[in-house]
Amino acid sequence: MPIRTEPVTINLGPQHPSTHGVFRLRVTFDGEEVIDLEPVFGYLHRGTEKLAEERTYTQIVTLTDRLDYESAMSNNLGYVTALEKLGGIEVPERAMYLRVISVELQRIASHLVFTGFFLQELGTFVTMLMYCFRERERILDLFEMLCGARITVSYMRPGGLTQDAPSDFWPALNDFLEDMPGYIDELEELITRNEIVLSRTRDVGVLDPEVAIDASISGPILRASGVQWDLRKADPYEIYSEMDFEIPIGATGDCFDRYIVRLQEMRESVKIIKQCVDKIPDGTVKTDGAFFMRPPEGDAYGCVEAPRGELGFYIVSDGGISPYRCKIRSPSFINTTMLRDMIVGGKMSDLIVIFGSLAVNMGEVDR
Repeated sequence: MPIRTEPVTINLGPQHPSTHGVFRLRVTFDGEEVIDLEPVFGYLHRGTEKLAEERTYTQIVTLTDRLDYESAMSNNLGYVTALEKLGGIEVPERAMYLRVISVELQRIASHLVFTGFFLQELGTFVTMLMYCFRERERILDLFEMLCGARITVSYMRPGGLTQDAPSDFWPALNDFLEDMPGYIDELEELITRNEIVLSRTRDVGVLDPEVAIDASISGPILRASGVQWDLRKADPYEIYSEMDFEIPIGATGDCFDRYIVRLQEMRESVKIIKQCVDKIPDGTVKTDGAFFMRPPEGDAYGCVEAPRGELGFYIVSDGGISPYRCKIRSPSFINTTMLRDMIVGGKMSDLIVIFGSLAVNMGEVDR
């Protein structure tokens, strides 16, 4: 005979990793089944958008590093892309190639962090995380060669980059590109056909493509639902139109597809970087300009395909040295809005896996 239960509402969280102790879930359970859920974002008190309105255009670059700090290079590029549109600033070709190399390295590093922590959610403790961090360290070493920083890089500037790549960067990059496909093979061999991974992720947290589109979901989560949308192809920026690469998509939009799409994207990023290394021209990496920029009055929106999806910056200029308004479209915030739809009807153990498959970073949610 069935056991009679009564719904109970409990708080899950807040925990720290990438949620900074400000994200929790108010979940109503009937036994172990989730019957209702409310995400509570909390307050990180960063105020990035308002801080940007009090800083010069160049100083804002340091603020973008601290949004999704696992994707700092992509954050830099999203901001300077909007600013270059606003000010009509030309970017040297060599700088565009180095920018693409940097953001694709950042994509690989971000997806490695996702893979390691996603396996943590499945209970693998620390082994897979250390495997993923092993390769990520090599990428951070490359960032350190480029700009002297590893996480909050501040490498890009309106009109280019802070400096060119040093001579020892190129052999280190080539060694990494030579080794990385084998490391991805190793991860796939350990994870993709693992029966525990399959049983915990297949048909769990399914997000239908129509629902994903209606909710403005983007990035690997959208592509995992079978929608082949990537700004690098749909609205090419920098030199992506010259690159030959594929857009991986999933079949069912479940947690497994969200993992496998990111794994395949790492392979495509390696292909893109190799093409950039082969084609990069000589020349300067920055356009000379006034330190205190004064873009003409007007507005501009610039966006990039960041590791978590479409990252956009909307800037309004009143002709001064700071933006009149600065608004950020952060993919982590948008992608989190469908959490309730994906989790209700599942079990408590599914809840942890589904949330982990979204790979949100609260640094860009409460901004």
